[in-house]
Amino acid sequence: MSSFRSRRLLTNVVPRSCVAIILAAAAILAGPVHAERPHILLVMVDDMGYSDLGCYGGEIQTPNIDSLAQGGVRFSSFYNTGRCCPTRASLLTGLYPHQAGVGRMTADYQTPGYRGHLSENTVTIAEVLRDAGYHTAMAGKWHLSVTEMQSRHMRHLNNQVIRRTFSDPATYPVGRGFEQHYGNIWGVVNYFDPFSLVNNAEAVPSVPKDYYFTDALTDHAVRYIDEYAGDDAPLFLYLAHTAPHWPLHALPEDIEKYKDTYTDGWQPIREARYQRQKEMGLVRPEVCRLSPKNPTDARWSARNDREWDSRAMAVHAAMIDRVDQGMGRIIAKLKEKGIYDNTLILFLSDNGASPERPGAPGFDRNSETRDGRKVTYFGHGMPREVFPGGETTYAGIGPAWANASNTPFRFWKATQYEGGVRTPLIAHWPAGMKAKANSITRQSGHVIDIMATCLEAAGVDYPEQFDGRKITPLEGRSLLPILAGEERTAHEAIFFEHFNHRAVRQGDWKLVAGEDESWELYNLAVDETELNNVADEQPARVKEMEALWDAWAKRVHVTPVRKEEE
Repeated sequence: MSSFRSRRLLTNVVPRSCVAIILAAAAILAGPVHAERPHILLVMVDDMGYSDLGCYGGEIQTPNIDSLAQGGVRFSSFYNTGRCCPTRASLLTGLYPHQAGVGRMTADYQTPGYRGHLSENTVTIAEVLRDAGYHTAMAGKWHLSVTEMQSRHMRHLNNQVIRRTFSDPATYPVGRGFEQHYGNIWGVVNYFDPFSLVNNAEAVPSVPKDYYFTDALTDHAVRYIDEYAGDDAPLFLYLAHTAPHWPLHALPEDIEKYKDTYTDGWQPIREARYQRQKEMGLVRPEVCRLSPKNPTDARWSARNDREWDSRAMAVHAAMIDRVDQGMGRIIAKLKEKGIYDNTLILFLSDNGASPERPGAPGFDRNSETRDGRKVTYFGHGMPREVFPGGETTYAGIGPAWANASNTPFRFWKATQYEGGVRTPLIAHWPAGMKAKANSITRQSGHVIDIMATCLEAAGVDYPEQFDGRKITPLEGRSLLPILAGEERTAHEAIFFEHFNHRAVRQGDWKLVAGEDESWELYNLAVDETELNNVADEQPARVKEMEALWDAWAKRVHVTPVRKEEE
């Protein structure tokens, strides 16, 4: 009987409060094996583009995250699901999002793939590691509980009335394996006064006057490390930043750093990023050409809102800069506690940069501040009379800057093209990696692989049952062979679907389609930026891969979106 199954039997017959004591005693008897298990820090940012980090070609100042790349491995071909909540569902369960109940967004459609929360057939990384003797803590965005549709006039969205709960607390992080959680249950936040903010299961009624959400998440991550790092048990810490997801909210001193950086427009930024990517070996120019600029965007010199647009991207950069400053504090704390070398750190984004420009309050977006000041929105075509960045503005960077953030790829968040689903992933673990430091791997992977990676690093089995529930078999495969400098047995294929955008990658071939559009076929071995559609030249391959996708869709409970549901 495996050690994990022994623990599961133990938790079935012994009160959960006693399990930690028994496991600690067992660890003492077992000797040094327990002490060698790594701490695990999983960091996800929100709507950050493929090329925003310095170590992926960007001009944004990210020295602390870059230092992880310098001491670790960068993945050039790693995939997410193209949207916030589906990626989080896959990340934490090792399943495709439809299998985990979050195939679309966080509304409950009463069908297996679309429950709007993690379904009962799933188990999270936190649940498995907690029962294997790990401490588990989370700071940040959950977005895996049902979100209620809200009127723009609901005062609680403005924090003028405080709700006690935001969804079923059993679906909160503390109901899914985390001992502690500080962060937002729903998706979008006012960074200076977030809605749906909880500390464990309790709503947080107010925040300090000088509050900024990114810093608050870093504060809690540092506190969790302080609290648990001296314990005999290792720590699994999940830090899920909302930055740089809109609204574009940043601190003035961070915006000031970038006030002149984007004044020449997006095309020079794209070209400079691509040049750096070539120089660092992240992209191979003969295979990965710079995609054409978004054809719907006017020339920069012809735009009337150049000053506003350059400010919007400066705020986006400032938000990422502040995340990096927080990573510096976290790294310093890990080193102070003497656990930096034996901490597996995984850093990634949930999808490509977003082209969205939110145009109205409601759902999860406030219309006023807590003290009654009106919030200005900047949807497509709406006047831009004030600059974004402060609490009374709600803006996004739009498609042209999203295209630049995702250099060298086409498109963005919510699509299944490379610009929507390819994410930077940095892995850093000095005590457990044999791969060359500062190396780049071209082996592909997917967020479904994160669960398997964490469990293998911890020496824990994925369960067939959990708390008496039968669990869907794991889809992901561990990335540890890649971190050991080896060739990993790749997935036969990896699959994608979101709001009728769909794709399958099989080896170097990728079949992809936009909503209600025909399949396109690309050979990523020679065309990573999906510029040469060869579907008409390869009808047999299209038919074969379409059948593969159809079989997967049926297996994982994909249901096409009806127009009235959009």
